[in-house]
Order: sequence, then structure tokens, then C-alpha cells
Amino acid sequence: MAIVEGKAAPEFTLLDQDGKEHSLSAYQGKYVVLYFYPRDNTPGCTKEACCFRDNIVSFSDKDCVVLGVSKDSAASHNKFIEKFELPFDLLIADEAMMLEYGAWGEKNNYGKKYMGIIRSTLLIGPDGLVIRHWAKIRGADVHPLAVLEALNEQ
Repeated sequence: MAIVEGKAAPEFTLLDQDGKEHSLSAYQGKYVVLYFYPRDNTPGCTKEACCFRDNIVSFSDKDCVVLGVSKDSAASHNKFIEKFELPFDLLIADEAMMLEYGAWGEKNNYGKKYMGIIRSTLLIGPDGLVIRHWAKIRGADVHPLAVLEALNEQ
């Protein structure tokens, strides 16, 4: 299923770093940033998470929840959160959920092709509709600023 701006985001229920369930419907009435990243504690993913962290007050002021999503374990997520003082939850996704969100697919690294998480982000409105979908993100360290800009336009 392709993500289409203006259409409903697929419902999900995922566990976070503490084993707490999160579902999209639980955030009805709030903006949601759902950002998919390949792996905890890697350079690009750390820069992206820290940029969201450094701007979290601006997101919160807009009644927006930031949720990071990867396949890492709860233990890995907890270490990542503690090490970088991340003030938002990190969810543990499976391939089926990421496929629905267009965040799982073929990647190519130095000529080697493999399946993996595609760095991407969705801004979902309080009504559950996709406002913006950034697929195959480059510049992870500054991407959260583009998300914040799109949120400020709402």
C-alpha cells in the first residue's frame, strides 16, 4: 500500500522501549510525527534523533507527538534514549507495518542490495490523515527542521 498525502494513515499498534502499546488512533486530536530510521546509535540516526530532541519544545507547542520507529529491541531503544536524553518514545516495528508505511524495501549500499528500513517520515494530522510524507530522506541531521516547518504551516 502506498502512502498518499491527504488519505488516512494506516492504523498500527506497536510496543515502545518500555513495553507500552502505542496506536495511531490513541493520538487522535494531535499531530503525529512518525519517523522511520534504520538503527539506534548509528551516526545518521543519532543526528536525526538529536535534532528532533533539540526541537521537541517546538513540536510540543504545536500539540505534536514525535515517535521514532525501527526494528531495534526495547533494550537497544532504552540505551539510545538514555545515552542521548531523547524525550520521546521509540517504537519497535515489524516488516509488515513498515511495508504499509513505505518504510521497508530494497536498499543499495556500495553495490550490495538488501532489504531494510528506508529512512522516511510522516506528518499525520489530528484527523489521522497524512499531511506530508518524506520518502528516502537525505540529510538526516537537518530533516527534522523540514518536518517542523511543515507543521508550522498547519
